Amino acid sequence: METLINGIKTEIKMGRASILKSIKENKPAFISIPEIDIDFFKEEIDFLETFKINVELVGGNITELSELKHLNTEIKNKYPKAKRIVSDISASNLGTVSITKETDPHTLENVDLAIIKAEFGIVENGSVWISEDYFPIRILPFITNDLVIILSKKELCLHMHDAYKIISDRERTFGLFISGPSKTADIEQCLVIGAQGAMSLTIFLV
Repeated sequence: METLINGIKTEIKMGRASILKSIKENKPAFISIPEIDIDFFKEEIDFLETFKINVELVGGNITELSELKHLNTEIKNKYPKAKRIVSDISASNLGTVSITKETDPHTLENVDLAIIKAEFGIVENGSVWISEDYFPIRILPFITNDLVIILSKKELCLHMHDAYKIISDRERTFGLFISGPSKTADIEQCLVIGAQGAMSLTIFLV
């Protein structure tokens, strides 16, 4: 910070304490969070069909299974070249790479496929909520080349208002919403899939 005194330029040094004190003394007035009428956003739609449409709209793939026992076969048909596979669900024994909370994340750089369970899906944007309760290494959904999400057809909510209500009661562990594979449209205004993470995302609806 600089100031001018009688034509002489002088420098005033502010330490951390003085900066924090200045911020504290100049806080804006608190504004109450607006009340939202959730009923306004309700829609009479087919949850399952709309969810499937929106998943594909954001670049994801959908596969419906009549029974969970067909899961391994369908995954192998979808990803026949996958060799290094992390499966963190009991319904699939395709895993070839074992991980725990102590696993060094750097050792997962060559993972071809990760299979993870989602807690629920959001119809309005085709996203799913996953938490570290179902994958012990936080980097896993991002470092894998391809990502498979297992989701129950019964675990769908309409919109993000419902989604945040659901997760508000959870313990504050790591979790995230995933909507389709990694993508960006910043490169020459062209949509690029797999820009910073998984090249593909397939949701298996059971």
